[in-house]
Amino acid sequence: MPSTLTAWKQRIVAFAGTLGAPGLFLISFLDSSVLTFPVINDLLLVSLSMQKPLRMPLYAAMAMTGSVLGCVLLYYIAKKAGEAAFHKRAGARGQAIHRWVVKNGFGGMLAAALLPPPTPFKVFVLAAGVFEVPVTSFASAIALARAIRYFGIGYLAVRYGDYALPFVAQHKLQVAAGVIVVVAACYALSRLVLRDEPAAT
Repeated sequence: MPSTLTAWKQRIVAFAGTLGAPGLFLISFLDSSVLTFPVINDLLLVSLSMQKPLRMPLYAAMAMTGSVLGCVLLYYIAKKAGEAAFHKRAGARGQAIHRWVVKNGFGGMLAAALLPPPTPFKVFVLAAGVFEVPVTSFASAIALARAIRYFGIGYLAVRYGDYALPFVAQHKLQVAAGVIVVVAACYALSRLVLRDEPAAT
């Protein structure tokens, strides 16, 4: 368990670890919304998938669902808090993140959600709420990104066991290349689907 967690967070993680799939949902929801549990959901997903490989799709789906709902909660909190609260949190990066989210919509949120730490992803979620990215587009992008992440980690856990996360770290260039391809394809598809239809003459 990462030493950065406070004692009360460690108790939450220990409790969640006894619950199986619901515990994974809980940690993912909290991590994506009001608290931070660095890599805990990934580690728990690996551990559960190793113990019961046939349940890996369930574990990955619970992690994905918890994360999406947590992000949606944070989205609405940000929408209520307003632009001043966003810029206070984002600091000097605020304008750049504002432009990125507003300009790129679905593709921008998908790319941000797929980027690895230390990308400040929660700031992008706050920006989506404050600057009114459509919630369906926002949630769809997060769901796709989290499906790629958690089902990918679950697959690696079943195949490589304890070496799943080290495998990702050791092959980060290949993983990054795969992510870039997925992001580019999904972004191109979203632009195609969401393009404006020419006005009838």
